[in-house]
Amino acid sequence: MSGHSKWATTKHKKAAIDAKRGKLFAKLIKNIEVAARVGGGDPAGNPTLVDAIQKAKKSSVPNDNIDRAVKRGSGLEAGGADYQTIMYEGYGPGGIAVLVECLTDNRNRAASDVRVAFTRNGGQMADPGSVAYVFSRKGVVMVPAEGTDEDTIMEAVLEAGAEEVTAMGDSFEVLSEATDLVAVRTALQEAGIDYDSADSVFYPSTQVEVDEEGARKILRLIDALEDSDDVQNVYTNFDASDEVMAALDEE
Repeated sequence: MSGHSKWATTKHKKAAIDAKRGKLFAKLIKNIEVAARVGGGDPAGNPTLVDAIQKAKKSSVPNDNIDRAVKRGSGLEAGGADYQTIMYEGYGPGGIAVLVECLTDNRNRAASDVRVAFTRNGGQMADPGSVAYVFSRKGVVMVPAEGTDEDTIMEAVLEAGAEEVTAMGDSFEVLSEATDLVAVRTALQEAGIDYDSADSVFYPSTQVEVDEEGARKILRLIDALEDSDDVQNVYTNFDASDEVMAALDEE
């Protein structure tokens, strides 16, 4: 599972970078708006909205912004956009598989941004289905390590459908089928265990090992893709050793 560990580490690192760039708020607000549009504005009957709101609050998005996003999404306030989810596929440097998940109200702009990012950073876009088979939908819940341990978490979530619990330094990653994500999250809540995030993600079935230069190149591509406001998530199947990631951290 080391490949996924690097993937999750990269995701957390990227979240911090996005926050500095002022892009994280916009993406979190967009998620809330879409969740409210799809499942209604009442969190009591919309677990996706609950997660979107929680994630926004943990990232210090002001409550007023959250409330307005819920109202726009549920039609109680004007100004909501018609967002569409679009997936793009491509290859990064070294043949790394890349899935780009966009949430946009302008397909042409999103496609252009993604294409430019690939072209300028040693990658190329690919036809639908070219790399999607490398990934499958999984549920990932991140639990802060403080105050709990791997055995306690596994005991709480095993019957809810969790497949494994992996130590990630200052947190634990709980992996499940995407269809079991809500059950796993609920099991944690009922056991009194706090969690940082609960997401349905695209999880790579195989990883490609890269050296320091390879990791630098693929992270540069991820940076460029996530610079677009339309890009919500970038998934890859690259793997890198702890030593490689530590070397990049020092740069």
